[in-house]
Amino acid sequence: MKLPLFFRLLTTAVLLTSTTAYGQKINADSVYVRQHYTKTEQLVPMRDGHKLHTIIYAPTDAATKRYPVLMNRTPYSAGPYGPDTYKTALGPSPTMMREGYIFVYQDVRGAYMSEGEFVNMRPAKDKPRGKQDIDEGTDTFDTIEWLVKKGPRNNGRVGQWGISYPGFYTSVGLTSRHPALKASSPQAPIADWFWDDFHHNGAFFLPHAFNFLASFGQPRPQPTPNRNPSFQHGTPDGYDFFLRLGPLKNANERYFKNNVAFWNDLMAHPNYDEFWQARNLRPHLKDLNPKTAVLTVGGFNDAENLFGALQTYKTIENQNPKLSNRIVMGPWVHGGWARGTGEMVGNVAYGASPSLFYQDSIEAPFFRAHLKAEKPTDPKLPEAYIFESGTNRWRTFDAWPPKQAQERTLFFQPGGQISFNKPTTTAPGGLFDEYLSDPAKPVPFTEATATGMTREYMTDDQRFASRRPDVLTYQTDVLTEDLTLAGPIQALLQVATTGTDADWIVKIIDVYPNDTPDNPRNLPNVKLAGYQQLVRSEVMRGRFRESFSQPKAFTPNQVTAVPFALQDLCHTFRKGHRLMVQVQSSWFPLVDRNPQTFVPNIYEAKEEDFQKATHRLYHSPEHASQLVVKVL
Repeated sequence: MKLPLFFRLLTTAVLLTSTTAYGQKINADSVYVRQHYTKTEQLVPMRDGHKLHTIIYAPTDAATKRYPVLMNRTPYSAGPYGPDTYKTALGPSPTMMREGYIFVYQDVRGAYMSEGEFVNMRPAKDKPRGKQDIDEGTDTFDTIEWLVKKGPRNNGRVGQWGISYPGFYTSVGLTSRHPALKASSPQAPIADWFWDDFHHNGAFFLPHAFNFLASFGQPRPQPTPNRNPSFQHGTPDGYDFFLRLGPLKNANERYFKNNVAFWNDLMAHPNYDEFWQARNLRPHLKDLNPKTAVLTVGGFNDAENLFGALQTYKTIENQNPKLSNRIVMGPWVHGGWARGTGEMVGNVAYGASPSLFYQDSIEAPFFRAHLKAEKPTDPKLPEAYIFESGTNRWRTFDAWPPKQAQERTLFFQPGGQISFNKPTTTAPGGLFDEYLSDPAKPVPFTEATATGMTREYMTDDQRFASRRPDVLTYQTDVLTEDLTLAGPIQALLQVATTGTDADWIVKIIDVYPNDTPDNPRNLPNVKLAGYQQLVRSEVMRGRFRESFSQPKAFTPNQVTAVPFALQDLCHTFRKGHRLMVQVQSSWFPLVDRNPQTFVPNIYEAKEEDFQKATHRLYHSPEHASQLVVKVL
């Protein structure tokens, strides 16, 4: 695909942008906001009588021109508050800020300066009954109704966007079905917390949940403009901190003291029960207003809400055949399309400014066409705008995953091999590989010293893990031609354990040739020769292999199938590279330790429940562990 002239010209210009220039740009944006926008604050009434704090930035000439409304609903503060304090930038991008919209920021119910009770991922209601029967959809409807009729002079068209939790509020805003809502862009939206953010296939993402809820989860008995303080670990070493924490039940006893209600909910609901099912937004994204266009945005290196972006797009596509629905997936970390240039993640470079290309050539035209044109028009964007890493190019498809992608199966082989050939009984090296998994010495998820989930782990060099005896490593021969994988990966592990429970982590890795030169933008101690770049990874909590609602223990030493999905990717393993797969059973502290002894509630495991276990991965004809991939 030939890229627009704008993007090609950026190749040189963006790479020369300095930190100083970036700081000057922020200052210029701040000055622009004050010169071209007027700020007002309103308490917008909801149907049940509660009022939500809403901050409106209207263009200074809004009295004589009709602008569309672009809204962001957030639990993370609509501030700064007060008539004389302004945001330093408005809207999704500087481009859109300068095109002119009425930008609206609202504290959701019970957050910061808004009235009411805050409920995490408040369950959606398909048919609210009466004024007291509210959800985030009704709050969105009531807000749009007030803005169109009582807000600044406008053209009667409203758009909504948000990243992460505000992305969820954007998705659920679609269920308002307000006729004035013409364009919606859920970006890295939370969709279902049993597969997103705090969990992956039911496995608990410990530092992400702990650090977030230690601050965000503290009670707010009344409206306040103040943020809760962040948690102080007392050490920069998260591996050490969480290992010394011991069993998860110690977190409440030592630190939270029952003050973090949602942490208690997490600990009380280890399985996919009614509590989590009620917070799954996907079933409610149906029968949406067909005149509302949707652009879902996500990052293939998003450590938080990759699942949410992909599943939100796919759900809307499947349940709303008449609706204009598009997806954009770039090489970004969480929210990276709105912050920075997106040129590098950790040690991996992705070319000249994917973020600016997205902002100017995809996002701005989308909202412009549906909100600003005399009559809403088709922005002539493809169904799927997808960044292909490895080759570092944008690709367009008429569906995602691509219809032309063909399923092929990679089989684990003896001798640390993996290939498209089925294993044979005559292959040397035995029928399985095994390792000892010790909860007291779990495999780290990164070499970095950090107290939280690092953004860069999604591209980290995995050579440190290859050297562990409790990590199995398999790789192809050196590739003689490019191999492009596009779409989800379905894993089927044939395993056995001496214990009664276990986690299974699969990592897809791009192994660089040994003559790969270092990128001048990498740190001096980063060597790209032989680099083992993490491309996709996922964990499966083995107890959920048959049902996420009804966990089941393993029978010791019995060969057992463990199927699960790895989220979509679009990556080319170049000629001369290798495709590597690693399998392990701990990923600490990213994922909490599995005690490897089955207990009904894994979060109530005691110290004595944590036991060493020997795990086997089978690669025989009868028990062929495999990965089903989509090849372009």
